[in-house]
Order: sequence, then C-alpha cells, then structure tokens
Amino acid sequence: MSLRSVQRFIEEFTALGPKISTHDIVEAIEVLFDAWKNDRNVFIIGNGGSASTATHFACDLAKGTSVEGKKRFKVMSLTDNVPLITALANDNGFNNIFVEQLKNLLQRGDVVITISVHGGTGQDKAGVWSQNLLAATKYAKDNSAKTVGIAGFDGGALKNLADVCIIVPVPSTPYVESWHLALEHLISGCLRERIEKS
Repeated sequence: MSLRSVQRFIEEFTALGPKISTHDIVEAIEVLFDAWKNDRNVFIIGNGGSASTATHFACDLAKGTSVEGKKRFKVMSLTDNVPLITALANDNGFNNIFVEQLKNLLQRGDVVITISVHGGTGQDKAGVWSQNLLAATKYAKDNSAKTVGIAGFDGGALKNLADVCIIVPVPSTPYVESWHLALEHLISGCLRERIEKS
C-alpha cells in the first residue's frame, strides 16, 4: 500500500509539469531580471507553507544568483520578522501585516512576489483566506510596483490581480507547495544564467 502511494505521488506530481505555463514562467523571469538590471527591490510574501517558500526564494535570489563581479539582487522576504509581524497583527489586524511593511519599503518599479496555494479563494474558521496577500498585491500595483503571483488550484483572485501569475493547476496543497519550491529553484537558476551572461 505505501509503495503504491509513493508511486502515485511521484507520477501525479511529475504529470503536472506540462500543465504549468512556460510562458508565465518566462514572463516572471523577465520581470525579475529587469528588477536586477535596474537595482529594484524584490519583496516576497506568503502564509503558512508559502511563507517558508517565500523565505527559501529570498535566500536563493540573494545567494543562489550571486556571480563574482556582478551586482546582486536586493531581495527580502516579509514573512521573517516575527516581532514586527505580531506587532502589526496586534495593532492593525492580520490582513495588514504585509501592506504595513510595504509602506516602509516599497518604491516605484520594485517587485512584489505573492505566493499562495489557492490564490486567495476559499475560507475557513478565520474567514476568507489570504486577504493579507491580496491587499499587499493591490497596494503594490497601486504604487507602481510590478507584481508576480505564484498560485495553485485555479489561481483564485491572485490570477487576475498580479501582472504575471504562474499557476500549478491542481486542487492539492502538497502538490502545489512542492511545485512552488521547484519553480522558485527553476527561476533562480535561470536568473543566475542570465546574470552570468550579462
């Protein structure tokens, strides 16, 4: 039984690859390469498992794309400062934890990457999911920043809000989160190649 479960996961996971838009991946790479060229800041946000992916992505953009003699990415995950996040949630509400950070940092032409399994669609005991992510994406757009979404399921509200949105089209949190990590590795690797050749 467990062997079949392992095989099924691997088969279903790999079968998703061709269903992900390579066009959207390339567009996201272009947005980020343009940010690197023009010394723009990149901010990455997410909740839960997507928060850990945001941290991982920021690490890979900061270190994994570093090329000797070339300038480096200016990148920050806004999920990492726990005292600040809890202070903002306590005083301004959870839906504002990323907007309030962007108010301190965001400049015209910067990039905000929003990672969300369901793209802000659906709800649970606390209400509609990930309204903090959608609010931050909208704030970024309203303030002349570029926005990149990385979502799953059908893309949710994020699909129509972000300038570019890569969607892993499957209603499974484990598959979506696993693919999001693979995608951030792919994007970081492609950016390193571009930087090496620039």
